[in-house]
Amino acid sequence: MRQVHIRVDDELYNELNSYSEKNELSMQDCVREAVAYYMSDVKKKKNTGKEKKFTFIDLFAGIGGMRIAFDRAGGQCVYSSEWNKYSQQTYFANFGEQPEGDITKVNAADIPDHDILVAGFPCQPFSIAGVSKKNSMGRATGFEDKTQGTLFFDVCRILKEKRPKAFMLENVKNLYSHDKGRTFQVIRESLDELDYEIFYKVLDGQNYVPQHRERILIVGFDRARYGDKIDFEFNFTPRVPKPVMRDILDKEVADKYTLSDKLWTYLQNYAAKHRAAGNGFGYGIAPLDGVSRTLSARYYKDGSEVLIAQEGKNPRRLTPRECARLQGFPDTFKIPVSDTQAYKQFGNSVVVPLMGEVAKLIVNNIEIMDNEKEQDIQRKVI
Repeated sequence: MRQVHIRVDDELYNELNSYSEKNELSMQDCVREAVAYYMSDVKKKKNTGKEKKFTFIDLFAGIGGMRIAFDRAGGQCVYSSEWNKYSQQTYFANFGEQPEGDITKVNAADIPDHDILVAGFPCQPFSIAGVSKKNSMGRATGFEDKTQGTLFFDVCRILKEKRPKAFMLENVKNLYSHDKGRTFQVIRESLDELDYEIFYKVLDGQNYVPQHRERILIVGFDRARYGDKIDFEFNFTPRVPKPVMRDILDKEVADKYTLSDKLWTYLQNYAAKHRAAGNGFGYGIAPLDGVSRTLSARYYKDGSEVLIAQEGKNPRRLTPRECARLQGFPDTFKIPVSDTQAYKQFGNSVVVPLMGEVAKLIVNNIEIMDNEKEQDIQRKVI
């Protein structure tokens, strides 16, 4: 990252200082954020008027994996939100736009109109204490009661306010069974209450990247717009030939990615202890002609879930660029942060080509339903 020194007058300095103290930011981060927002506005003005098939917003945007997917499907991102400052840096480096921060503090009415809402919201349990009390009193409960205090609530309030044609939500596979199924039940009930027809499926990214990565995708379409006979299928063709690990590896890798003797000994002992106890925990040597385990945000700690064997050396962890490829990011994707932050970011991200396939299905479905709706209107006029 480069340094730029600027001079400001006293009034602007005092405003920046007040903002930095209020938001608990350093003056340096405050100025960087201000410049990033300014450049974002400049880019948005340049993009105004460019013909796109649809518009979308990118919530809990991370580093923009979903954005790449929907950009490739022909969309224009009109709003993004991400609270993590390091993820914001990566997002800005690649898209020239600064995501807005804490979504819980954003007025839904201020978000631009859009066709599709995209969100990879965190998995959180819903408190049922208040709901149970209202039920016992015979009072109706809605999504506001069930989801208050969770980030899914913010997805719902934006859907309610903006009424996009469709949405796509992404989460970990265990969302379906989280909190004994109660979490997913509340999600379904809330989206149904908002009058969206939903479809969901657990998909594995290994047909598009050499990684076993299961995620649940929830797709919804506006019943108020399209009626209650909406159809949608997660129907797409996997890549042939299937990608394998050697496809994403660099030919030459710095020695710093090789595990130290101390760490390698620890991982072997840890695995042996759990094998003796009948558990499957331990490190994973990725087969070069196969797929790896799931890359996680904790990869920066020891890299144990995805290790690469080396002849005459201890195994090594993946480089950040290899992690990017493992998630299907293009090599043109910029990585402006430290290795530690990059590992967290790619571990938290999505399999880009898989998301891209689902994005195309959603867009195609919208186009079909919009055409049918237009034909119905024309028939009524005739």
